[in-house]
Amino acid sequence: MTNFLSRIFVKGYNNPKDPKVRARFGTFSSIVGIVVNILLAGVKITLGIITLSVAVIADALNNFSDAASSIVTLVSFKMAEKPADRDHPFGHARIEYIASMIVSFLILLVGFELFTSSLSAIFDKGENTVPDFSLVTLIIIGSTIVFKLWLSFFYRTVGKKIDSSVVKASSVDSLLDCISTSAVLISGILVKITSFAIIDSIVGILISALIFIAGLKILNETKNSILGEAPLNSQVDDIKKIVAEYPEILGIHDLIIHNYGPNSFIASFHAEVDGAGDIYVLHDLIDNVEKRISEELQVSCTVHMDPVVTDDETLNELKAFVCEVIANEVDNSITIHDFRAVTGVTHTNLIFDVVLPFESKHTPSEIADEISAKILAKRQNCYCVITVDRG
Repeated sequence: MTNFLSRIFVKGYNNPKDPKVRARFGTFSSIVGIVVNILLAGVKITLGIITLSVAVIADALNNFSDAASSIVTLVSFKMAEKPADRDHPFGHARIEYIASMIVSFLILLVGFELFTSSLSAIFDKGENTVPDFSLVTLIIIGSTIVFKLWLSFFYRTVGKKIDSSVVKASSVDSLLDCISTSAVLISGILVKITSFAIIDSIVGILISALIFIAGLKILNETKNSILGEAPLNSQVDDIKKIVAEYPEILGIHDLIIHNYGPNSFIASFHAEVDGAGDIYVLHDLIDNVEKRISEELQVSCTVHMDPVVTDDETLNELKAFVCEVIANEVDNSITIHDFRAVTGVTHTNLIFDVVLPFESKHTPSEIADEISAKILAKRQNCYCVITVDRG
């Protein structure tokens, strides 16, 4: 169904990585969400007023908040389409993360309001009216679950297709709405059987809790996107796969990938090459690597060329010695790069960078001191000058 609608309403639907097509998908999904949620909210608010049900009204307000969220999503996609300018040289794609955060705040607000209203209905002596659920009302409520379930699958399909955090968040929210509406349906049946009005209010509280949890989850995911996350392993592997096709590149380090919004990535890394090679040939090779990463992975990449000495037996022996000490006596998860040695009359300075995993419990200074001490214990004329990076 989603693919069928996409073919009709989204021009160029089979090329979702194109920024213009992606924006069309976002606009299309937002309009569908607005229409469906307003219709469902209208039906539920009418039923809630007729039946005097706190839970049904709560569910209706939840749908209204979803419609408001879709409006925020629609606006964010329109703003994200704006090209880069002097004040925003990397474009406006990150506005989508801000939109996700706004959506999460709206969801949290609705959850809080529903919780307080449901709680007050339990303790308010004047709110003892038993909701009047007819069979027709229960059938209508049940049918709204089907529409919301379809909307969740619709959002999930579109969200995956265009890799949109805000659309994926809407999918999760819609699925939780199905659960909350199912709870309303069950409470309606129980109220009809038992005539206990408190069941309706308790279900309203449960729905507010589900809404609150959904809002916190979306807020946390959005917070991570704004603060900056580690790149996907698949993205790192794809870059390394391309680099591996060039034997002239002896190794890479300091790989950094910045996310400037969905499908907007900027990367940089250092590539080690033989210092004795032809610099013009090597520079041409680096240019080709940057071009391939940009065209094949849609990642704007800058590669810094690091010339290293490969034919110095003394240097190679010292590097192998340091690697052996680190692997066997310190931590085998540590790697080193940019290894150099400055030999003097009385001692040798070993200069290198260490990559310390984030999972390590040691601080950079502790690791540097430990490595220096163990190397000095084995070779008393070797002093270390270590730069520690986390990675």
